[in-house]
Parts: sequence; structure tokens; C-alpha cells
Amino acid sequence: MTREAPSSADHSPSDRSSVDRSDELASRIRAEIESSPGRRIGFARYMERALYEPDLGYYRQPADRPTDAGDFLTAPETHAIFGWTLARRIEEMWVELGRPRPFALIEYGAGSGTLGLSILDGLRRHDAADLLATIRYEPVESNPNRLIDLEDRFGKAGLAGLLAASGTPWNRAVPVSGVILANEFLDALPVHRFVVRGGELIELFVTWQEGFVEVEGEPSSPALAERLAEDGLGVGQLAEGQVGEISLGLGEWLEEAAARLDRGYILAIDYGYDAAELYGPRRLAGTLLGYRGHRVEENPFAAPGLVDLTAHVDFTAVAQLAAGRGFRTVSLTTQSEFLVAAGLEAELRVLQASPDLTLADYTRARSGIVRMLDPRHMGRFRVLTLERETGLRYGGATPDSAGSRPGAPPHRSSGAGRSLTG
Repeated sequence: MTREAPSSADHSPSDRSSVDRSDELASRIRAEIESSPGRRIGFARYMERALYEPDLGYYRQPADRPTDAGDFLTAPETHAIFGWTLARRIEEMWVELGRPRPFALIEYGAGSGTLGLSILDGLRRHDAADLLATIRYEPVESNPNRLIDLEDRFGKAGLAGLLAASGTPWNRAVPVSGVILANEFLDALPVHRFVVRGGELIELFVTWQEGFVEVEGEPSSPALAERLAEDGLGVGQLAEGQVGEISLGLGEWLEEAAARLDRGYILAIDYGYDAAELYGPRRLAGTLLGYRGHRVEENPFAAPGLVDLTAHVDFTAVAQLAAGRGFRTVSLTTQSEFLVAAGLEAELRVLQASPDLTLADYTRARSGIVRMLDPRHMGRFRVLTLERETGLRYGGATPDSAGSRPGAPPHRSSGAGRSLTG
């Protein structure tokens, strides 16, 4: 992976409109800073605007980012076999739940629907007619440009009938049975930044000094230290000068998931660690990074709106917060182990037996599988499976990180970053 940030000379004339949008976003953020108490804002607020500002934020612009020509690749864009394999596990989940009708597949951060399409195509490949007759795919996506692309792609694929209508896909007041999917979604939730000084937690804020810079100050919320305590880590256990990130948005997201899901599962796939490793001695500088043009951008303030900002997920916090909202942990494993257990090898055999398979198609599939399984690329991503049963509500769940279902993948501790090409 090349850890080299592109310079301003990388911008071609055709990219000038993007540069202008970035300058406009930077001006808006600077104006908020200068009108805020202490002339500063929390890093989480900066990250929120850099990623999600309407029309200007990274995830709200017309360009589709996770592509070969974009800034990074996720597993669904690498090859459809990722979605085909997930479809096998989702069908098993439907059976385990008693084949409920209707059955919701809700994807957070759906983008232009690449993963949803490959999952539904996988169900068609598996002749899962009963599930296809009742499943409805609901994309949760903040970018209206991506939703338009998604609807167009579903129509061309002959899957429009399985797509919940945009805007009012389900009666959100009525919980559903199904699966909530979050593939590389949680890492993009805004994070607070902190540094340890004299055994105390100090928050890192963003101010303007001829550019965006970080300044230290008293924490904006006691929830930051409380999160570390809930993770089993006191500030005194962290190293002097250690930098880290905390996502308070995890609780809000799980609150929404609990309100949506009466019975079913959450599949959270992302790069991250358990808390002891995330805040351990190997990561004293934190995990915050940017991605642009398939390169790592280590300056989080470079070209706001044009750089994807991301931080590794605290899976200890996700499991604990989920338990408080009526979920139990079925398993926490690596993506490599999850895909193999779900039937990736069987999918490859089916592909190999296809009479229409070309050498180029096979080579692309093999290359994609290597990336998905290789611990140097996506293989060390974590897959957290959470389950919520009917009647299981707040305070009623007991987390079981080792997994209690027969044959559940073992608990493993590892993680990785986005897959870059180049």
C-alpha cells in the first residue's frame, strides 16, 4: 500500500469544479469555527461536515467513490462473489428466524447498490425462490445521486420489484424481521479525537490558524471517558501522549437499528479491533486516515470534501452498546473466516462450472477472492453478527462474544484497512 498523499499538482483542469467545492466547504467550516465559543469545534463536527455536508461533503457529491477510478475499493466492488456468498448466510438467517414474511434486507451506506444487487443476484443463482418472493431490499443512503443510480441499476437488473420505494420503503414505526447490513459503514461515523496528558483525557478540537489545525482542551462531554471505562480501559491505562478516536455515533446508530428490527440480525463488516487492541501500545497515534485516489492521505484536513476520512471501529463498544438495546453477540470473526464458513469455496466452484465463464472473468474472480481473504488486504476485516429475538428488549440481552450457535465462527482479534489499488 503506497502511503503517499497526492500533491496539489495532481489536480487536472477537469477537476477544478471539485477543488472549488472543497474550497467552499472549507470556507463554511471556517465560518462555523469563527462563530463558535472558543473559536473551535470538535473533530467529530469537522468530520461530519467534511463527509456529509449537502452537495459538498465527500459522501454527498455526484462522483461514485468506491470504484477503480475512485478513491478506494470495498469487497463488493472487487467481485460479485462477495455478495453471492453473503446471500448464502442471509438465506440461512431467514430459515433460522422461521422464514418470516415479509423479510427486510436493510443496508446502511448502500451507495449505488453494488452489494445489494450482488446479494439478490446470489439468491437468484441459488434458486432461493421462496426468499426472493418475500424479501425487500431497503437502501439507507444519504446521497440522492446514489439513490438515483441504485434505482436505475435495479431496474436494468430486473430486480426493481424487490426494491423498497425510496423515501417510504417501510412503515418505520413498525419494526420488521430481517437483516441489517453495514459493510464499511461504521468506520465513517464521525469520531471525537483525544490525547492523554498527565494521566488525563484531553480532547482535540479543530480551529483555524492559516489552515485547519488541532488544539487541546477539556473534553466536550463526559461520555468520552465513560466510553473508555465501559470498554474496560481507564485513562490511566493509556500511554502519555497517546492519541485515539471515539465514535459516540455508534450508540445512535444502534438505537435506530433497534427501533427498526423486531427480530433478526445485524451484520457489521469493517476494519477494527476490540478495545484492548484498538487503544493498545501498537496504535499510540490513533487510526484516523484519509483516502484519495487509491492513496492514503495522512492529513485529515487536506481538501475537505475530496478525502474519505475513516477510523477503525471499536467492536467492544459495538457489542456492548448492542447488548443494551436487546441484541446478543452471535460471533465476532475475521472476514476471511466468515466468507469461508458461509460458502465462498462453493460459490467459486459454481462459477468455475459456468459454461459462459471466460478466462478474464475467472482471473478477476480469483484476484478478488485473494483480496477478500488475504490478511494484508481485506481478510482481517472483522465481521460482527448480532441477533435480536422477539420480545428481547433493552437490558434483556447477554452478550456472548464467543458465539453460542453450533458451528458459529470462533472469536478472533484482528483488523485491517481499506483496500487500495496501487
